[in-house]
Amino acid sequence: MATSCTPKDEDGHVTVTGTGTGPPRSRKPDNTAFKQQRLPAWKPVLTAGTVTPAFFIIGLIFIPVGIGLFVTSNNIREIEVDYTGVDPSSSCFSCSQNLSWNSSSPCSCSVPFYLDQPYEGSVFMYYGLTNFYQNHRRYVKSRDDRQLNGDPGALTSPSQDCEPFAFRGDTPVAPCGAVANSMFNDTLELFHIAPSGASVRIPLISTGIAWWTDKHVKFRNPGGHAPNLTAAFQGTVKPVNWPRPVYQLDSAPDNNGFINEDFMVWMRTAALPTFRKLHRIVNRTGSSAPTLPRGNYSLRVAYNYPVRGFEGRKRMILTTVSWMGGKNPFLGVAYMTVGSVCFFLGVVLVVVHHRCGGRSGSADISR
Repeated sequence: MATSCTPKDEDGHVTVTGTGTGPPRSRKPDNTAFKQQRLPAWKPVLTAGTVTPAFFIIGLIFIPVGIGLFVTSNNIREIEVDYTGVDPSSSCFSCSQNLSWNSSSPCSCSVPFYLDQPYEGSVFMYYGLTNFYQNHRRYVKSRDDRQLNGDPGALTSPSQDCEPFAFRGDTPVAPCGAVANSMFNDTLELFHIAPSGASVRIPLISTGIAWWTDKHVKFRNPGGHAPNLTAAFQGTVKPVNWPRPVYQLDSAPDNNGFINEDFMVWMRTAALPTFRKLHRIVNRTGSSAPTLPRGNYSLRVAYNYPVRGFEGRKRMILTTVSWMGGKNPFLGVAYMTVGSVCFFLGVVLVVVHHRCGGRSGSADISR
């Protein structure tokens, strides 16, 4: 087929003709505001009169906000008690040296500490681990969410992602995977040492520590809310590093099996190798008295979780909270830093504009 092309018209209209019977085709864009680039636009003109006030306004807003966040964070009470037992003088030293996974002889130790200020309001107990890489790709994948959601098929046929912790012999593991197999299982108890020397146990709450979505959506026991979890998990075996099966994690039916909140908290993997996870909530006995009064305390530990193999450390954290959450001075420091930098740049622009703003930008070429 022979075709011919006429030169470009004055309006940019290129017409292609041929021997066909159809109308000529045009490459000219449609006459719309978008395709002809006639949409309204706003282009800011940056001058000293507009930029300098913006820097001062940002500085005057960010600096007070940062000071408020920093002061609020500093008002939060927090104490960390390391009970790894690395120091030979520590009461937990013998436990740390002799403990291994599935140790037949339980080991216990006590770590004293002192609160120099009373802890009022809600007080939370965390456990912390150091040098534990829960963010490793293969570790994060080593779980079966269908099994954790109570799927009967996944209970007896775990996902291949759980290997090599999917089966023990020919028996499926419940819960399967490396994440569940390495669950933190130290038992932490808190005692207040009265001036008379008597030890008063601090009541701790083990529920209400998991996310709502984990408790009601992601984790379910097989068979729904069946009262007999032993029968529901029949035909499965516990993870190799667990001292007891999953249906014996708690005596309360609504906190046992896959819906045990300690288990759900551990299964939500941390992003960094040094992390803390919520373990208990201190039960308040009255509204007028401090939740934890000032004085001597003792942390009693059932030392079940070995950390020497990966050169880790273990610690217990007691902390209060505020309207902004837990203790974190970074946000306040960041706001104050940005505000100070903006205020400083505003001062520099004022000085530069005052000294150089009167100079003429055009050169006299008549000479």
